[in-house]
Amino acid sequence: MRLWHGVALLAVALALTACGGRKATRPGGASATTGAGSGGTSRGWFHRDDTSLPQDRRYGDQNDSSPAGAPPAFIATLPEPVPKAEPRSLYGNKSPYTVLGQSYRVLPSARGYDERGIASFYGNKFHGYKTSSLEDYDMYKFTAASKVLPLPSYARVTNLANGKSVIVRVNDRGPFHENRIIDLSYAAAVRIGVWPKGTGLVEVQGIDPSAPGGEPAPPRTVTAGTATGTRAAPGIYLQVGAFSDAANAERVAARLRQANFAPVRVEEVQINGRTIRRVRVGPLDGVDRADQVTSRIEDMGLPRPHVAVD
Repeated sequence: MRLWHGVALLAVALALTACGGRKATRPGGASATTGAGSGGTSRGWFHRDDTSLPQDRRYGDQNDSSPAGAPPAFIATLPEPVPKAEPRSLYGNKSPYTVLGQSYRVLPSARGYDERGIASFYGNKFHGYKTSSLEDYDMYKFTAASKVLPLPSYARVTNLANGKSVIVRVNDRGPFHENRIIDLSYAAAVRIGVWPKGTGLVEVQGIDPSAPGGEPAPPRTVTAGTATGTRAAPGIYLQVGAFSDAANAERVAARLRQANFAPVRVEEVQINGRTIRRVRVGPLDGVDRADQVTSRIEDMGLPRPHVAVD
């Protein structure tokens, strides 16, 4: 599974680093102050980062990876960041902005943000390089990249498969893979169990440090068990459209069924007093399958599906 890391970071104006992580192993280790370079050659933390270079020449490594072997033991004892009110970064907050043909709007604050979806992570390739806010990326800190949360801001990220959560400081833009909602630092991915698989189903809850009790409680633990007090793990669905007209919804659903997508369902929901028909494919068996089905649906000329985790 290849994730986009697309967008040149401009030191003046909009600084956008699209972060997409793919787990891999290779020779070489890393410490909290040194990243592993290509072929195991250590790369000093204070290496020169020429942000004027195009993406394919800016980084010392061609592909992203995580440190070889088991995660360092100190990750288990790292303190989570304490949310605090901070001024907006001078870089990375332009709104709207466009990446890979898609436009995004930065939220005015993290207050009230609550979204479920697929998380990925990023590691060695970007360690020590500038983020979209022009801070140095440190994969051994609890940070994250978001397409829409302001820089910097804070959020609680919970792995819906095991209930583990971590508070992260959002200081980067990405991931710009169409099916991902957040890119976690390597340390954050290890803390909640997204590493070593590479992706995971998560809930991201924005934190407003200025509001009393602004830190949200973790969502209820979700497991695959059926014992009392547990419920089925969430599934991945692809929402192909949402229609007020029932005939339009059924027309899209019929096209999907004719193309042998299954199961296809039309769900009625009430939104602001209106009846909306959501056309969904799923549940799908894993993130890779969701990526494959997304590509097939787009090849049919239909709009890019939206990932829903329910």
